[in-house]
Amino acid sequence: MKLFGIVLRRPAFGELTAAAVRAAGLWLAVTGVAYASGHALDRVDAGALLLVVAWACFGARLGLRIDAGRRHAIAYLSVAAMLIGVYQGVISAFSPIS
Repeated sequence: MKLFGIVLRRPAFGELTAAAVRAAGLWLAVTGVAYASGHALDRVDAGALLLVVAWACFGARLGLRIDAGRRHAIAYLSVAAMLIGVYQGVISAFSPIS
């Protein structure tokens, strides 16, 4: 499978599980630090942060490396932007109109 000309690897189930645990731990750490510093995130921002952190962890297991050049950085940023765009669309579609 390719993404922007980058050959992606197929991670094992254990690697994906480890990436999910790592993403949850990083998300918990960042939200905890934000809360402790007095800058608590609301639910929508915390959800967007979880989505981006999870993509970063899964992308690393797929073989994307942010230090491997411009294509890898563009792949990370474009997929993250697409995920946040879809997330914000879903949030706005299902939020009550006030």
